Amino acid sequence: MSERRACSATGFRRSSQRYRKRSDPQIELRLRLKELAAARVRYGYRRLHILLRREGWPVNHKRTYRLYREEGLSIRPKAPKRKRAWRYRQGRPEIGGPNEVWAMDFMADQLFDGRAFRILTVVDCHTRESLAIVPRVSFRAYQVVEALDAIARSRGRPKSLRVDNGPEFAGRALDQWAYLNRVEIDFSRPGTPTDNGYIEAFNSRLRAECLNASWFLSMADARERIEQWRRDYNETRPHTALGGLTPNAFAQQTHQARKVA
Repeated sequence: MSERRACSATGFRRSSQRYRKRSDPQIELRLRLKELAAARVRYGYRRLHILLRREGWPVNHKRTYRLYREEGLSIRPKAPKRKRAWRYRQGRPEIGGPNEVWAMDFMADQLFDGRAFRILTVVDCHTRESLAIVPRVSFRAYQVVEALDAIARSRGRPKSLRVDNGPEFAGRALDQWAYLNRVEIDFSRPGTPTDNGYIEAFNSRLRAECLNASWFLSMADARERIEQWRRDYNETRPHTALGGLTPNAFAQQTHQARKVA
């Protein structure tokens, strides 16, 4: 049956039958939205919309929401954990050199009288250097930014920063710092510490070799002993993943190899 006769029999207009959607499919915008959603797995469409606007995309929140739904980027909070892996991240690129990726996390310990304090740890994922270990009674988001600024002044900024979804890392202060310094924040999947394995391995060494072996009398004593351990870790302690070299020696070797190349 011809199109003309079929439309006549059904009462359907031929102009409607031949209509083709003329709107822009927004392919580039869709791809960028999917990239942002994969990198920031706990962000909803509102935060993703802000990131798109920062990059100069002329899009309003209604279009962002529509594309967000059409691409299936909504993550149900009650999805079984065994089904989450493929929805969050497909893989990470290899780390090519020093200062490309830093990893950051928090630990907790206490003084001899039971008073608790927290410890911020930062490592370079390529050289395994301990960039900072900062003990404080409590931490606010701006204090995390201050610690990162202190490291950046001495060795420059990283390209990527691996963190978990804690409130100090997921807040606006760190997000603004990363945006102004062009640093990508790579969040771990909830309940998956292996996504940040470098810092987890470092924290286990700090716990076994320093925290569990020390009796801290005050915060000043804790800062002094922890900093002493950090220097020993970087300058003296051999690292099996680095072929028996210390993190500082491996970093110097890498720097010299790059100068020769």
